[in-house]
Amino acid sequence: MRGWRAIVLTAVLAAIASGAGTWISASWVLSRREPPSLHDIVHHDLKPSPAQLTRIEAVEGRFAARRPALEADVRAANLELARAIEQSDGDSPQVQAAVDHFHVAMGALQKETIAHVFEMRSVLTPAQADVFDERIVEALAPDEG
Repeated sequence: MRGWRAIVLTAVLAAIASGAGTWISASWVLSRREPPSLHDIVHHDLKPSPAQLTRIEAVEGRFAARRPALEADVRAANLELARAIEQSDGDSPQVQAAVDHFHVAMGALQKETIAHVFEMRSVLTPAQADVFDERIVEALAPDEG
């Protein structure tokens, strides 16, 4: 029985190391080709009117106030996962709970980010919204275009 635990632990650790290596590599590659930021798209590419800028700045301010808490929850969930893995002999209930917390935190950040994107879009004219949509799709799926 002890031999099986060692095999399972080795497999779990190998999967974690592989995932970490993939994440680091992907982060490095993605950082080399950064898509334009939402701010750049709205402020530079769309040339909003002064009235639009006022509304956009309010939208950006609300999201900027909320975002640090969302990102802090993601970091806390990631730390919780690291601790659970460190204290576990494998895929334990504590690891699964930490994974679930991480998914919830990442989901909340993603949902609020998407809501922010659509709130920004609602300020735009139809022609600006068309360009905005095109640029957002290019940023999210750069290899599809």
